[in-house]
Amino acid sequence: MIKFFEKDPYSPIQYVYEVEKVLYKGRSAFQDIMVIQNPYFGKMLILDGVVQITEKDEFFYHEMLVHVLMHSHPNPRSIVVIGGGDGGAVREVLKHDLVEKVYFVEIDEEVISVSKKFFPNVASGIDDKRVEIRCMDGAEFIKEKINEIDVIIVDSTDIIGFAKSLFTVEFFKSVKNALHEDGMFVTLSESLHFHRNMVIEVQEALKLIFPIVDLYTAPLATYAGNWWTFSAASKKLPLREMRRQHKVVTKYFNAEIFYSSFLPLSVYENLMNKELSW
Repeated sequence: MIKFFEKDPYSPIQYVYEVEKVLYKGRSAFQDIMVIQNPYFGKMLILDGVVQITEKDEFFYHEMLVHVLMHSHPNPRSIVVIGGGDGGAVREVLKHDLVEKVYFVEIDEEVISVSKKFFPNVASGIDDKRVEIRCMDGAEFIKEKINEIDVIIVDSTDIIGFAKSLFTVEFFKSVKNALHEDGMFVTLSESLHFHRNMVIEVQEALKLIFPIVDLYTAPLATYAGNWWTFSAASKKLPLREMRRQHKVVTKYFNAEIFYSSFLPLSVYENLMNKELSW
């Protein structure tokens, strides 16, 4: 059986996966795209040599990316999902009956097409009538919105290449301007184990713009470092309060996970203290 060696740009280790079959291999205007079949994880979506999702465990990531803020916000009706061409984040957002509009902003249209073909259960919400697809740079899209959005979710690839535009102070300023007065924002921010400096950089950049910034985590087997972080920010409301009852159908996320996912304040303070080595 052939093997796939992941090419994670920031990981000090290398993951290796058995390949039963290469289902798709191509090149879009932005990146290499591949779908493989693995005996344990099932189908796997790989972009530029880095695993993005697997059939086996994608729900851990997508549920945690989406449902924490969707339950912290009191009335999430207008949502922006930037990136996440596989459609998993959109699927989870649409589980909330309050949602009236989802702007799905993915720069690479080919990722959407491949995901609809090979991951129909993940991409199941893309064609929902509440979803408006915009194939463009999310940093440019968000500049069009002023005080219009309740929750903005960034589901990016690693913080390299064209994804870097989604992690700048300028972008975070545009995000704040796009949000309603009680709006919230969340983005992936890499691993506590392998990418502490990157986590700190994202947190510090958000703190230049937002009055409330926090960090929550989730265990993710197929992402380098495994202990994955999500950097969140709010214009007014504290993020650690669950303002809406958990009613949507999920496999992993629930009220207990919501509260336990936020780093204890003492751990968070140690994380942000650059004089302490990890």
